[in-house]
Amino acid sequence: MLAAIVGLLGGLAAVGLEQLIEHGTHYLVGRYTHLGEPQIFQFRIGVLLLPAIGGLVSGLAMVWLCPNAFGHGTDALTHAFHRNLGDFPLKGPMVKGVAAAGVISCGGSAGPEGPIAAVGAAIGSSIGKLFRLTPRERRIFLVSGCAAGVGAIFQCPLGGALFAAEILYSEPEFESDGMIPAFIASVIGYSTFMLFPGFGKHMLSGAQSLAFSSPFELIPYAMLGLLCGGLSIVFSVSQRFVEHRAVPGSHLPRWLAPALGGLATGAIALVLPQVMDGRYRFIQNAMDGSLFHYADHAPIVWAMLFGAVALLKCVATALTVGSGASGGVLGPSVFIGGAAGAFLGSFIESIYPGTFPETLRQALIPVGMGGVLAASMRTPLAAVVMVTEMTGSYGLIVPLMLVCTSAYVVGKRYGLNREQVKTAADSPVHAADAILHLLEATHVEQYMERDWPLLASPDTKLHDLVERIKPGTRPVFAVIKSDRIVGLISVPDIRKVMDHPNLADALIAGDMMTERISSVTPAQNLYEALEVFKIENHDCLPVVAGDGSHKFLGMLSRERVFDAVRQNMMQTQEFIFREHAGLAAIDQEARLQQLVMGVTPEKTDRVQRLMVPLDALGKSLRTADFRNQFGIQVIAIEQPDGSIQCPPDIDTPLVSSVRLVAVVM
Repeated sequence: MLAAIVGLLGGLAAVGLEQLIEHGTHYLVGRYTHLGEPQIFQFRIGVLLLPAIGGLVSGLAMVWLCPNAFGHGTDALTHAFHRNLGDFPLKGPMVKGVAAAGVISCGGSAGPEGPIAAVGAAIGSSIGKLFRLTPRERRIFLVSGCAAGVGAIFQCPLGGALFAAEILYSEPEFESDGMIPAFIASVIGYSTFMLFPGFGKHMLSGAQSLAFSSPFELIPYAMLGLLCGGLSIVFSVSQRFVEHRAVPGSHLPRWLAPALGGLATGAIALVLPQVMDGRYRFIQNAMDGSLFHYADHAPIVWAMLFGAVALLKCVATALTVGSGASGGVLGPSVFIGGAAGAFLGSFIESIYPGTFPETLRQALIPVGMGGVLAASMRTPLAAVVMVTEMTGSYGLIVPLMLVCTSAYVVGKRYGLNREQVKTAADSPVHAADAILHLLEATHVEQYMERDWPLLASPDTKLHDLVERIKPGTRPVFAVIKSDRIVGLISVPDIRKVMDHPNLADALIAGDMMTERISSVTPAQNLYEALEVFKIENHDCLPVVAGDGSHKFLGMLSRERVFDAVRQNMMQTQEFIFREHAGLAAIDQEARLQQLVMGVTPEKTDRVQRLMVPLDALGKSLRTADFRNQFGIQVIAIEQPDGSIQCPPDIDTPLVSSVRLVAVVM
């Protein structure tokens, strides 16, 4: 249900952002140039200044309304997942989303997909906070919100879910806990979004009939994979240079840098206005062939145009987003890949006319979109599915697999999302996965104590309870009435009334017990039980029947839960040392360190491993008199196999193969 709510809100947010950009582009940058046409060198003052105005407004909005926001959309949500307990406040992404609509409408080279991914993720995180979910559950809905936003804006429900689960890691790995909620949210978000343009449409049309038909076609596709990987490197290096060198080195105010970045973007657009295209019109016209009706150029001329657009789009996006203007890099990645595919098709045609059919040259465009997306976002598997759904090019699965994986291998080192970690094992989120899986797989009934010895009825006298308390223990009495638990009595409860001798003889269990208690059922897992322990702060929890009768079945103690974890960790450690013998040295070193800290915690450098002196060989610790003869006190003996003997045997003759662990006097 919550995933569906996140999906609905994410889909509506995508609709709002889409409408803002659609109308804004029409009334602003659309008044000065036609972005889907092949015209170049259009010296218009609006083309030059509009991106600067958009950058200035964005910079001021960010400084005034959310000064602590950082990074583009996917960067920010990845940071919130790994480093901020899944807490992603909605204000920053909302402001950046609206500001991104203004930047794109003014011709800034940025995309709406990253901001809507962040807005969706923030919606999911906010839903988690509203329902007071755990950080782990908040992260799941953060992923779900990202899936809803991307699945809606790109019109790819399956691809959006896979993207949200894959974007968190630089290696091809998925956040498995969030997959099912992400599917649900993405489906609802996509369905909500498609109510407006109508179902059956694709974000880019013209690729539905294209298909892979010959193994010889793998040659240009292999070339395209390398090209897309190289372009993703150019894109990333440009972005990092502007963001980490040019802007900090200029010492400009934070609100002014996006304006100058926009002005530089406008200067590039005077030469190639296509870099301002945030609606994929140029790519769409290249795919369906309508672009070529504007001019009858030779293939090499078209290749030069497409190549220049791809390269300068990298630079223009770096100047826009890298300077601090709101906007994402997800959409530009798709645009650059499409231009790269169009370039390669025209280039091959100019060198080997008629060698490959026109349908192949068309197919290179959607496949190239997937290539740069896979490499720059480091999401090769999601990119295959996303482009397939975005364009309806289901017949191009084979070349998409080849291009996306090869481009990823070439460019993955230079991905745009610096907050990604390599794998789940490198994320703080998954540091306790082994323990969590154990707790979730173990049920209360496996560790509950059915024959709880400390039972009492409500009318049991205090004197009788005190007599049953063994010295040195902290018992918890379960007060039972008609097979149902009605309260708990702990030692602190008894001590409160023992201070009043006049009351001690008159009190019964019903007067002292804590009536408002929480319980667990045998079917619940130990992780859920620990959550109840945290809330109630009790050492024991009553276990009751889960059939509604609340019949008392036994007790679950914290100690039994900790025993379960400790036993599992010891078994795991034993298996690890059997499987990887070299790691045993780490365990031995850790034990030695614990021994050292126990002897002299402040000056650990005084404890050293020493060889047995020649004068002491064959003697025992008792007869060698190490304190007077050598100025050391032996506290342990390290055997040849690395094991530590502590305390040491003072009567065993010393041999050269052992080491003395000693405190230097």
